Amino acid sequence: MIMRTTVRLFAAAALTLGLLAGCATTGEEEQAAMTGASAAEQAISDAKAANAEAKALGFEWRDTGKIIEAAEKALADGNSDEALKQANKALTQAQLAKAQAAAENEKFLNSMSAADKAALEGTESSSRVAGAMAGSPDTYTVERGDHLWGISGKSSIYGDSYQWPLIYKANRDRIKDADLIYPNQVLDIDRNASADEIDAAIQHAKTRGAWSVGDVEQSDLDYLNK
Repeated sequence: MIMRTTVRLFAAAALTLGLLAGCATTGEEEQAAMTGASAAEQAISDAKAANAEAKALGFEWRDTGKIIEAAEKALADGNSDEALKQANKALTQAQLAKAQAAAENEKFLNSMSAADKAALEGTESSSRVAGAMAGSPDTYTVERGDHLWGISGKSSIYGDSYQWPLIYKANRDRIKDADLIYPNQVLDIDRNASADEIDAAIQHAKTRGAWSVGDVEQSDLDYLNK
């Protein structure tokens, strides 16, 4: 069965943030106090800000940016109602994306031992050392529900989810789309990555941008070719 490496935890995400409904209500009240173009402009600004945060977390939805562009076009064409509708749609997507990131992070932290959590709270190098401990496996067999982010975050692998591109690169011959892996795949774990390679992997993970299952992202191809 095909799995998505970035799991859409909508219910868990909403619970994690615990503020989507509240924000929506507050937003509607504020918009009600505005009229026409002013409300649309504010909504577009809010959507852009939220989407920028989602992108920084590596969880931006693929079409959110396009929806924002549609909202801006509608506003430019003088259709404030349509602009507001599209902006609110984009804002909801961005909030859910941020909630996904929070849910994944909480899931990752809950799976860690107390020792690993203490290491994570220390310097960034501590997490790297955790992944390079003697006896750490050189391969990993994919299980149902796995994704590269989660695998990389395991204390027996790298202890740092942002190092998932190292796994992707080490298995470029068997992983076509970084957002798509399969149960029972045996993945190589790079135990000889240099500090520069680790930094490059983390940088890519943090700036990768929008994800989509089934399509190979150009940014991933660029990373592989470096």
